[in-house]
Amino acid sequence: MTLSVVAVAALVPLAAACGTEKADGGGGSDSVGASTGAERITGVRWSIDSVTVGGATHRAPDTAHVRIDDRGEAAGSTGCNSFSARADLDGERVRLSDATFTEKACAQIPADFEKSLGRVLTTGSLTTRSEGGRLTLTTAGGDTVRLSGSEDAPLYGTKWTVDTPGHQGDKGRAHLTFDQEAKTVSGRLPCNQVNAGATVSDGRITLGTPSTTRMMCEGSLMAAEKRLLGLFGGRVDYRIDHETLTLTSEDGATVRAVADR
Repeated sequence: MTLSVVAVAALVPLAAACGTEKADGGGGSDSVGASTGAERITGVRWSIDSVTVGGATHRAPDTAHVRIDDRGEAAGSTGCNSFSARADLDGERVRLSDATFTEKACAQIPADFEKSLGRVLTTGSLTTRSEGGRLTLTTAGGDTVRLSGSEDAPLYGTKWTVDTPGHQGDKGRAHLTFDQEAKTVSGRLPCNQVNAGATVSDGRITLGTPSTTRMMCEGSLMAAEKRLLGLFGGRVDYRIDHETLTLTSEDGATVRAVADR
């Protein structure tokens, strides 16, 4: 079975209807509800639970999900194929723009699920209703898609892939991992490996002086690396919204990273 354009593209708007829950370190908590702005829909990994068309319900694969970042770029998976697109929010309704996707043959993904999902999500604007951390998207004809929000990723032990603007794929793919017992953070900068002390308290992380390798890379990667190194040797505020970690230095510089699961 080959994944259809409609089925993949239709998944993208799901995240645009949703809110987030803030982690303990982020100072406060919001329940999942109707979206009121871009800051409420970013960094959320939404599981696709089921789709109901004409009274028939089709369960989604366990790994089907969708996520949107703070730039309005959406990405996810049907359980086999990956996709990306632009998602926009108009009040309490969702709408899709450009989409790109893979077209692998996915025998393990039920054809009825993908066809029904595509039918529901491409018939026009969808209304949203949230309750108990779950979200229902409903067409004018009464067909529905049901979603559930994932829990916040833990700070410790998670491989946090750092957002490096202008670099795609493995090039410049920085990542950090915090170790609670060792009180350290280690990983890769856009060019070099890094290791430093990291003590967490009251929503803040005190980062020690970094120890790095001494490789030289192209100018744009070194510039991105210098920006990340600016977080070390001081304290940063941190916040986790589902699968997005935001680090903010005392001078206001912000770095975002996504949990690599």
